[in-house]
Amino acid sequence: MEEEANPAVARDVLTRLLDAGNGVLRCEPAWVARDFLPPGRRLGLPEDAYDVGERGAICERWLASTTKADNRVGPPDEGLSHVVGEHGERLLLRDAVAADPAAILGAAYAASHPAGLGRLAKIFDYAYRLPYHIHPAQEFASLVGRNAKDESYHFLPGVDLGPHPETFFGVHPWIAEQSAHEVLLPYLVDWDSDLILRHARAELQVAGEGFHVPSGVLHAPGTALTLELQEDSDVLAMFQALNAGRIISKDLLFKDVRPLDRERHGERFPLGFVDWEVNGDPWFYENRHLSPRPVAGASGDGEETWVFYNTTKYAGKRLVVPPGGSHRLREPGVYSVFAWTGEGRLAGHEVRGGEPGRDELVVTHDAATREHEVANTGSEDLVVFLFFGPGLHTEAPSIAGHAR
Repeated sequence: MEEEANPAVARDVLTRLLDAGNGVLRCEPAWVARDFLPPGRRLGLPEDAYDVGERGAICERWLASTTKADNRVGPPDEGLSHVVGEHGERLLLRDAVAADPAAILGAAYAASHPAGLGRLAKIFDYAYRLPYHIHPAQEFASLVGRNAKDESYHFLPGVDLGPHPETFFGVHPWIAEQSAHEVLLPYLVDWDSDLILRHARAELQVAGEGFHVPSGVLHAPGTALTLELQEDSDVLAMFQALNAGRIISKDLLFKDVRPLDRERHGERFPLGFVDWEVNGDPWFYENRHLSPRPVAGASGDGEETWVFYNTTKYAGKRLVVPPGGSHRLREPGVYSVFAWTGEGRLAGHEVRGGEPGRDELVVTHDAATREHEVANTGSEDLVVFLFFGPGLHTEAPSIAGHAR
Protein backbone atom coordinates (compact mmCIF):
# COMPACT_ATOMS: atom_id res chain seq x y z
CA MET A 1 0.00 0.00 0.00
CA GLU A 2 1.52 3.31 -1.07
CA GLU A 3 1.67 6.00 1.59
CA GLU A 4 -0.54 9.05 1.13
CA ALA A 5 1.26 12.38 1.22
CA ASN A 6 0.36 14.92 3.88
CA PRO A 7 -1.93 17.33 1.96
CA ALA A 8 -0.43 20.43 3.55
CA VAL A 9 3.12 19.33 2.72
CA ALA A 10 2.09 18.34 -0.81
CA ARG A 11 0.39 21.70 -1.34
CA ASP A 12 3.49 23.54 -0.16
CA VAL A 13 5.78 21.58 -2.49
CA LEU A 14 3.35 22.02 -5.39
CA THR A 15 3.17 25.78 -4.83
CA ARG A 16 6.94 26.07 -4.96
CA LEU A 17 7.14 23.96 -8.12
CA LEU A 18 4.40 25.95 -9.86
CA ASP A 19 6.02 29.25 -8.92
CA ALA A 20 9.43 28.08 -10.15
CA GLY A 21 8.00 26.68 -13.39
CA ASN A 22 5.53 29.50 -14.11
CA GLY A 23 2.68 26.98 -14.05
CA VAL A 24 4.55 24.13 -15.78
CA LEU A 25 5.64 20.93 -13.99
CA ARG A 26 8.35 18.53 -15.13
CA CYS A 27 7.76 14.77 -14.78
CA GLU A 28 10.31 12.04 -14.32
CA PRO A 29 9.63 8.81 -16.25
CA ALA A 30 7.34 6.15 -14.74
CA TRP A 31 8.42 2.69 -15.90
CA VAL A 32 5.96 -0.21 -15.63
CA ALA A 33 6.78 -3.92 -15.67
CA ARG A 34 4.58 -6.72 -17.00
CA ASP A 35 5.10 -10.45 -16.47
CA PHE A 36 3.09 -12.02 -19.30
CA LEU A 37 5.28 -11.04 -22.31
CA PRO A 38 8.92 -10.14 -22.97
CA PRO A 39 9.78 -6.49 -23.67
CA GLY A 40 10.42 -5.02 -27.09
CA ARG A 41 13.42 -3.09 -25.68
CA ARG A 42 12.64 0.11 -27.59
CA LEU A 43 12.02 2.43 -24.61
CA GLY A 44 15.57 3.79 -24.52
CA LEU A 45 16.67 2.06 -21.31
CA PRO A 46 20.10 0.45 -20.87
CA GLU A 47 19.99 -3.17 -22.00
CA ASP A 48 20.34 -4.53 -18.46
CA ALA A 49 17.53 -2.37 -17.08
CA TYR A 50 14.57 -4.16 -18.72
CA ASP A 51 14.57 -7.39 -16.72
CA VAL A 52 13.30 -6.83 -13.16
CA GLY A 53 13.05 -10.31 -11.64
CA GLU A 54 9.69 -11.62 -10.49
CA ARG A 55 8.02 -8.41 -11.69
CA GLY A 56 8.80 -9.46 -15.26
CA ALA A 57 10.30 -6.81 -17.53
CA ILE A 58 9.86 -3.12 -18.25
CA CYS A 59 7.39 -3.09 -21.13
CA GLU A 60 5.61 0.25 -20.66
CA ARG A 61 6.22 3.85 -19.75
CA TRP A 62 3.31 5.79 -18.29
CA LEU A 63 3.17 9.53 -18.95
CA ALA A 64 1.94 12.17 -16.48
CA SER A 65 0.10 9.34 -14.75
CA THR A 66 -2.10 9.47 -11.66
CA THR A 67 -3.05 5.81 -12.18
CA LYS A 68 -1.51 2.97 -10.18
CA ALA A 69 -0.40 -0.05 -12.25
CA ASP A 70 -2.49 -3.06 -11.21
CA ASN A 71 0.31 -5.62 -11.12
CA ARG A 72 0.66 -8.81 -9.08
CA VAL A 73 3.93 -7.61 -7.54
CA GLY A 74 5.81 -4.35 -7.77
CA PRO A 75 6.70 -1.14 -5.98
CA PRO A 76 3.85 0.77 -4.31
CA ASP A 77 4.13 3.69 -6.73
CA GLU A 78 4.40 1.67 -9.96
CA GLY A 79 2.75 3.57 -12.79
CA LEU A 80 2.45 6.80 -10.80
CA SER A 81 4.35 9.81 -12.14
CA HIS A 82 6.40 12.14 -9.96
CA VAL A 83 6.78 15.85 -10.63
CA VAL A 84 10.26 17.11 -9.83
CA GLY A 85 12.06 20.38 -9.22
CA GLU A 86 15.53 21.58 -10.09
CA HIS A 87 16.59 21.39 -6.43
CA GLY A 88 15.53 17.84 -5.60
CA GLU A 89 11.84 18.42 -4.85
CA ARG A 90 9.76 15.34 -5.73
CA LEU A 91 6.02 14.78 -5.42
CA LEU A 92 3.56 12.25 -6.84
CA LEU A 93 1.43 13.96 -9.49
CA ARG A 94 -1.56 12.14 -8.00
CA ASP A 95 -0.87 13.74 -4.61
CA ALA A 96 -0.36 17.14 -6.19
CA VAL A 97 -3.77 16.96 -7.89
CA ALA A 98 -5.42 15.78 -4.68
CA ALA A 99 -3.76 18.51 -2.58
CA ASP A 100 -4.77 21.43 -4.80
CA PRO A 101 -6.90 20.38 -7.76
CA ALA A 102 -7.78 23.96 -8.72
CA ALA A 103 -4.11 24.88 -9.07
CA ILE A 104 -3.58 22.17 -11.68
CA LEU A 105 -6.99 21.72 -13.30
CA GLY A 106 -8.47 25.19 -12.85
CA ALA A 107 -11.29 25.83 -10.38
CA ALA A 108 -14.23 25.21 -12.74
CA TYR A 109 -12.81 22.03 -14.30
CA ALA A 110 -11.76 20.68 -10.89
CA ALA A 111 -15.30 21.21 -9.57
CA SER A 112 -16.88 19.36 -12.51
CA HIS A 113 -14.23 16.61 -12.72
CA PRO A 114 -13.54 15.38 -9.18
CA ALA A 115 -11.66 12.35 -10.56
CA GLY A 116 -8.82 14.67 -11.57
CA LEU A 117 -6.95 14.45 -14.87
CA GLY A 118 -9.20 11.59 -15.97
CA ARG A 119 -6.88 10.10 -18.60
CA LEU A 120 -3.73 8.03 -18.87
CA ALA A 121 -1.10 8.26 -21.60
CA LYS A 122 1.48 5.52 -22.02
CA ILE A 123 3.93 3.90 -24.42
CA PHE A 124 3.79 0.13 -24.67
CA ASP A 125 6.61 -1.94 -26.08
CA TYR A 126 6.31 -5.72 -26.44
CA ALA A 127 8.34 -8.27 -28.38
CA TYR A 128 5.21 -10.28 -29.26
CA ARG A 129 1.62 -9.45 -30.02
CA LEU A 130 -0.43 -8.87 -26.88
CA PRO A 131 -3.02 -11.55 -26.11
CA TYR A 132 -6.63 -11.09 -27.24
CA HIS A 133 -8.30 -9.31 -24.34
CA ILE A 134 -11.05 -6.91 -23.38
CA HIS A 135 -11.67 -3.99 -21.04
CA PRO A 136 -15.09 -4.22 -19.39
CA ALA A 137 -17.50 -1.33 -19.78
CA GLN A 138 -18.33 0.84 -16.78
CA GLU A 139 -21.33 -1.24 -15.64
CA PHE A 140 -18.98 -4.20 -15.11
CA ALA A 141 -15.92 -2.24 -13.99
CA SER A 142 -18.05 -0.63 -11.26
CA LEU A 143 -18.71 -4.06 -9.76
CA VAL A 144 -15.04 -4.25 -8.72
CA GLY A 145 -14.68 -0.55 -7.91
CA ARG A 146 -12.83 0.34 -11.11
CA ASN A 147 -13.17 2.63 -14.10
CA ALA A 148 -13.83 1.53 -17.65
CA LYS A 149 -10.96 1.71 -20.12
CA ASP A 150 -11.73 3.12 -23.53
CA GLU A 151 -8.40 3.55 -25.30
CA SER A 152 -6.79 4.80 -28.51
CA TYR A 153 -3.51 4.06 -30.24
CA HIS A 154 -0.95 5.98 -32.28
CA PHE A 155 1.88 3.96 -33.81
CA LEU A 156 5.14 5.83 -33.32
CA PRO A 157 7.30 6.40 -36.42
CA GLY A 158 11.03 5.92 -36.84
CA VAL A 159 11.38 2.64 -34.92
CA ASP A 160 11.16 -1.01 -35.92
CA LEU A 161 7.57 -2.27 -36.04
CA GLY A 162 8.46 -5.65 -34.57
CA PRO A 163 7.63 -9.12 -35.93
CA HIS A 164 3.82 -8.84 -35.80
CA PRO A 165 2.72 -5.32 -36.79
CA GLU A 166 -0.98 -6.12 -37.00
CA THR A 167 -3.77 -5.97 -34.43
CA PHE A 168 -6.71 -8.35 -34.19
CA PHE A 169 -10.01 -6.60 -33.47
CA GLY A 170 -13.52 -7.74 -32.63
CA VAL A 171 -15.20 -10.81 -34.09
CA HIS A 172 -16.37 -11.83 -37.52
CA PRO A 173 -19.67 -10.09 -38.31
CA TRP A 174 -21.67 -13.33 -38.55
CA ILE A 175 -21.07 -14.01 -34.85
CA ALA A 176 -22.85 -10.80 -33.90
CA GLU A 177 -25.50 -11.05 -36.62
CA GLN A 178 -26.46 -14.62 -35.62
CA SER A 179 -26.01 -14.04 -31.85
CA ALA A 180 -23.57 -16.96 -31.91
CA HIS A 181 -21.80 -15.57 -28.88
CA GLU A 182 -20.98 -18.89 -27.28
CA VAL A 183 -18.68 -19.80 -30.17
CA LEU A 184 -15.95 -18.18 -28.03
CA LEU A 185 -16.84 -20.02 -24.82
CA PRO A 186 -14.93 -23.30 -25.43
CA TYR A 187 -11.64 -21.40 -25.79
CA LEU A 188 -12.19 -19.77 -22.40
CA VAL A 189 -13.12 -23.08 -20.78
CA ASP A 190 -10.34 -25.20 -22.30
CA TRP A 191 -7.70 -22.46 -21.91
CA ASP A 192 -5.04 -24.25 -23.95
CA SER A 193 -4.58 -22.48 -27.32
CA ASP A 194 -4.55 -19.24 -29.31
CA LEU A 195 -7.19 -20.48 -31.76
CA ILE A 196 -9.75 -17.97 -30.47
CA LEU A 197 -8.04 -15.55 -32.90
CA ARG A 198 -9.60 -17.44 -35.83
CA HIS A 199 -12.80 -15.52 -35.03
CA ALA A 200 -11.18 -12.03 -35.18
CA ARG A 201 -9.97 -9.75 -37.98
CA ALA A 202 -6.45 -8.30 -38.26
CA GLU A 203 -5.58 -4.73 -39.30
CA LEU A 204 -2.10 -3.54 -40.26
CA GLN A 205 -0.34 -1.14 -37.90
CA VAL A 206 0.86 1.84 -39.94
CA ALA A 207 3.33 4.29 -38.39
CA GLY A 208 1.72 7.69 -37.83
CA GLU A 209 -1.82 6.25 -37.71
CA GLY A 210 -3.89 4.49 -35.05
CA PHE A 211 -7.25 3.18 -33.81
CA HIS A 212 -9.96 4.04 -31.30
CA VAL A 213 -10.96 1.03 -29.17
CA PRO A 214 -13.96 1.47 -26.84
CA SER A 215 -14.48 -0.66 -23.74
CA GLY A 216 -16.16 -3.94 -24.60
CA VAL A 217 -14.10 -4.49 -27.77
CA LEU A 218 -11.86 -7.56 -28.03
CA HIS A 219 -8.39 -6.76 -29.34
CA ALA A 220 -4.88 -8.21 -29.58
CA PRO A 221 -2.46 -5.32 -30.24
CA GLY A 222 0.51 -5.95 -32.52
CA THR A 223 4.17 -5.23 -31.93
CA ALA A 224 4.45 -1.65 -33.21
CA LEU A 225 5.79 0.73 -30.56
CA THR A 226 2.51 2.30 -29.50
CA LEU A 227 1.57 5.58 -27.87
CA GLU A 228 -1.75 5.05 -26.14
CA LEU A 229 -4.25 7.48 -24.63
CA GLN A 230 -7.01 6.01 -22.49
CA GLU A 231 -9.30 6.41 -19.53
CA ASP A 232 -7.41 6.21 -16.23
CA SER A 233 -7.80 2.52 -15.50
CA ASP A 234 -5.87 -0.76 -15.65
CA VAL A 235 -8.89 -3.09 -15.84
CA LEU A 236 -8.95 -6.08 -18.23
CA ALA A 237 -9.86 -9.71 -18.93
CA MET A 238 -7.56 -11.92 -21.02
CA PHE A 239 -9.36 -14.15 -23.56
CA GLN A 240 -6.35 -15.84 -25.18
CA ALA A 241 -4.61 -18.66 -23.30
CA LEU A 242 -1.53 -19.37 -25.42
CA ASN A 243 0.71 -16.45 -26.34
CA ALA A 244 4.41 -16.13 -27.16
CA GLY A 245 4.81 -19.88 -26.65
CA ARG A 246 3.39 -20.19 -23.15
CA ILE A 247 0.05 -20.50 -21.40
CA ILE A 248 -0.99 -17.34 -19.58
CA SER A 249 -2.45 -17.70 -16.10
CA LYS A 250 -6.21 -18.14 -16.35
CA ASP A 251 -6.51 -15.83 -13.36
CA LEU A 252 -6.10 -12.97 -15.85
CA LEU A 253 -9.42 -13.95 -17.46
CA PHE A 254 -11.02 -13.28 -14.07
CA LYS A 255 -8.72 -10.43 -12.91
CA ASP A 256 -11.61 -7.96 -12.63
CA VAL A 257 -14.44 -10.39 -11.86
CA ARG A 258 -15.90 -10.69 -8.37
CA PRO A 259 -15.29 -14.14 -6.80
CA LEU A 260 -19.06 -14.60 -6.43
CA ASP A 261 -19.62 -13.97 -10.15
CA ARG A 262 -16.80 -16.34 -11.07
CA GLU A 263 -18.28 -19.04 -8.84
CA ARG A 264 -21.83 -18.63 -10.16
CA HIS A 265 -21.17 -18.09 -13.87
CA GLY A 266 -17.61 -19.26 -14.60
CA GLU A 267 -16.26 -18.33 -18.02
CA ARG A 268 -19.65 -17.05 -19.20
CA PHE A 269 -19.32 -14.00 -16.95
CA PRO A 270 -16.35 -12.30 -18.71
CA LEU A 271 -17.98 -13.25 -22.02
CA GLY A 272 -20.69 -10.79 -20.96
CA PHE A 273 -18.14 -7.94 -21.21
CA VAL A 274 -18.30 -8.15 -25.03
CA ASP A 275 -20.23 -5.42 -26.88
CA TRP A 276 -21.28 -7.68 -29.73
CA GLU A 277 -22.63 -4.97 -32.01
CA VAL A 278 -19.37 -2.99 -32.02
CA ASN A 279 -17.19 -6.12 -32.16
CA GLY A 280 -19.07 -7.45 -35.16
CA ASP A 281 -19.31 -4.12 -37.01
CA PRO A 282 -18.41 -4.85 -40.67
CA TRP A 283 -17.25 -1.22 -40.91
CA PHE A 284 -15.04 -1.47 -37.83
CA TYR A 285 -11.95 -0.15 -39.64
CA GLU A 286 -13.78 2.81 -41.16
CA ASN A 287 -15.46 3.70 -37.85
CA ARG A 288 -12.39 3.30 -35.61
CA HIS A 289 -9.28 4.01 -37.72
CA LEU A 290 -7.48 7.25 -36.71
CA SER A 291 -5.44 9.10 -39.32
CA PRO A 292 -4.05 12.55 -38.41
CA ARG A 293 -6.50 15.39 -38.99
CA PRO A 294 -5.49 19.07 -39.17
CA VAL A 295 -6.30 21.29 -36.19
CA ALA A 296 -8.31 24.32 -37.27
CA GLY A 297 -6.86 27.73 -36.49
CA ALA A 298 -3.31 26.57 -35.73
CA SER A 299 -0.89 29.49 -35.35
CA GLY A 300 2.77 29.45 -36.34
CA ASP A 301 5.34 27.43 -38.23
CA GLY A 302 4.26 24.06 -36.86
CA GLU A 303 1.87 21.41 -38.15
CA GLU A 304 -0.81 20.64 -35.55
CA THR A 305 -2.92 17.51 -36.07
CA TRP A 306 -5.44 15.54 -34.06
CA VAL A 307 -4.24 11.97 -33.50
CA PHE A 308 -6.53 10.96 -30.60
CA TYR A 309 -10.19 11.79 -31.26
CA ASN A 310 -13.61 10.23 -31.93
CA THR A 311 -14.48 10.35 -28.21
CA THR A 312 -15.29 12.92 -25.52
CA LYS A 313 -13.34 10.96 -22.89
CA TYR A 314 -9.91 12.29 -23.92
CA ALA A 315 -8.18 13.96 -26.86
CA GLY A 316 -4.65 14.32 -28.15
CA LYS A 317 -2.62 16.25 -30.72
CA ARG A 318 0.70 15.88 -32.48
CA LEU A 319 2.68 19.06 -33.07
CA VAL A 320 5.64 19.11 -35.49
CA VAL A 321 7.80 22.25 -35.48
CA PRO A 322 10.62 22.52 -38.07
CA PRO A 323 14.17 23.55 -37.14
CA GLY A 324 14.29 27.23 -36.28
CA GLY A 325 10.51 27.45 -36.24
CA SER A 326 8.08 28.46 -33.51
CA HIS A 327 4.41 27.81 -32.87
CA ARG A 328 1.86 29.45 -30.60
CA LEU A 329 -0.54 27.48 -28.41
CA ARG A 330 -3.50 28.44 -26.27
CA GLU A 331 -5.42 25.49 -24.88
CA PRO A 332 -8.74 25.23 -23.00
CA GLY A 333 -7.18 23.62 -19.93
CA VAL A 334 -4.50 21.48 -18.38
CA TYR A 335 -2.57 19.13 -20.63
CA SER A 336 0.53 16.97 -20.54
CA VAL A 337 3.36 16.86 -23.06
CA PHE A 338 5.58 14.11 -24.40
CA ALA A 339 8.46 15.04 -26.72
CA TRP A 340 9.18 12.25 -29.20
CA THR A 341 12.03 13.67 -31.31
CA GLY A 342 14.02 16.88 -31.53
CA GLU A 343 14.69 19.55 -28.96
CA GLY A 344 13.27 22.91 -28.10
CA ARG A 345 11.38 24.94 -25.54
CA LEU A 346 7.70 24.68 -24.60
CA ALA A 347 6.15 27.38 -22.41
CA GLY A 348 9.68 28.37 -21.40
CA HIS A 349 10.84 24.84 -20.53
CA GLU A 350 13.45 22.77 -22.30
CA VAL A 351 12.24 19.54 -23.91
CA ARG A 352 14.36 16.88 -25.57
CA GLY A 353 12.92 13.87 -27.34
CA GLY A 354 14.60 10.59 -26.50
CA GLU A 355 15.91 11.84 -23.14
CA PRO A 356 13.70 10.55 -20.30
CA GLY A 357 13.53 13.21 -17.61
CA ARG A 358 13.63 16.05 -20.16
CA ASP A 359 10.81 14.91 -22.45
CA GLU A 360 7.70 15.13 -20.26
CA LEU A 361 5.78 18.12 -18.85
CA VAL A 362 2.42 18.99 -17.31
CA VAL A 363 1.13 22.40 -18.39
CA THR A 364 -1.36 23.40 -15.70
CA HIS A 365 -4.55 25.35 -16.33
CA ASP A 366 -3.26 28.89 -15.88
CA ALA A 367 -0.24 28.31 -18.13
CA ALA A 368 -2.23 26.36 -20.72
CA THR A 369 -4.97 28.96 -21.13
CA ARG A 370 -2.60 31.87 -21.81
CA GLU A 371 -0.74 31.98 -25.11
CA HIS A 372 2.56 30.15 -24.93
CA GLU A 373 5.27 29.24 -27.42
CA VAL A 374 6.81 26.02 -28.69
CA ALA A 375 10.19 26.74 -30.30
CA ASN A 376 12.50 24.32 -32.09
CA THR A 377 16.11 24.96 -31.04
CA GLY A 378 17.62 21.90 -32.74
CA SER A 379 18.52 20.66 -36.19
CA GLU A 380 15.65 18.17 -36.70
CA ASP A 381 11.88 18.36 -36.44
CA LEU A 382 10.61 18.80 -32.90
CA VAL A 383 7.73 16.34 -32.51
CA VAL A 384 5.61 16.61 -29.36
CA PHE A 385 2.31 15.04 -28.33
CA LEU A 386 -0.28 16.85 -26.19
CA PHE A 387 -2.78 14.91 -24.06
CA PHE A 388 -6.10 16.25 -22.75
CA GLY A 389 -8.66 14.85 -20.33
CA PRO A 390 -12.42 14.44 -20.72
CA GLY A 391 -14.47 17.31 -22.07
CA LEU A 392 -11.60 19.75 -22.60
CA HIS A 393 -11.44 19.80 -26.40
CA THR A 394 -14.99 19.83 -27.70
CA GLU A 395 -13.76 20.57 -31.24
CA ALA A 396 -11.84 17.28 -31.54
CA PRO A 397 -13.30 15.53 -34.63
CA SER A 398 -15.57 12.51 -34.76
CA ILE A 399 -15.67 9.85 -37.44
CA ALA A 400 -18.91 9.83 -39.43
CA GLY A 401 -20.43 6.40 -38.77
CA HIS A 402 -21.03 3.97 -41.60
CA ALA A 403 -24.32 2.11 -41.82
CA ARG A 404 -24.24 -1.54 -40.94
